[in-house]
Amino acid sequence: MFQQFDRDRDRDRDRDRDRDRGRDRDRDRDRDRRDFRRGTPFDIFRFLFPFTPFTPFTPQRPPSGPPSGPPPAFIPQRPSIGTFAVDPGAIANCLFRFTYIWPYQLRAFWFFPTFVGPRSVAGYRWDGFRWSYFGIDLREIQFFQCF
Repeated sequence: MFQQFDRDRDRDRDRDRDRDRGRDRDRDRDRDRRDFRRGTPFDIFRFLFPFTPFTPFTPQRPPSGPPSGPPPAFIPQRPSIGTFAVDPGAIANCLFRFTYIWPYQLRAFWFFPTFVGPRSVAGYRWDGFRWSYFGIDLREIQFFQCF
């Protein structure tokens, strides 16, 4: 009777050990699949030539500093149709482009936006001689035009 009990206990222990071993094997296999980078026989070329000659072109973001030169010499004509508010998505199309802004309170000026937030825009304002960093609330802009 005790021998039967010992055999049952040993069989249960072996079954548990096999189940745990199988669980560990599955976990290791899944981890190896996640971390595995499929190699090729030509991987030595990646070591010898670290650049890839056929990478797709991705446009680089312009430097976040001011433009290197002055804005265009002309002043655009003011639009006749007004808006109630300037949408951040609309002025986001003007990022890193020369933009002429007509605010409600200030005089109109050339602007080079580098950041558009949900309620404001920041960038570089042309004061006639140089670019200076400037930010303005979108509610203060009456009109704008990109070039």
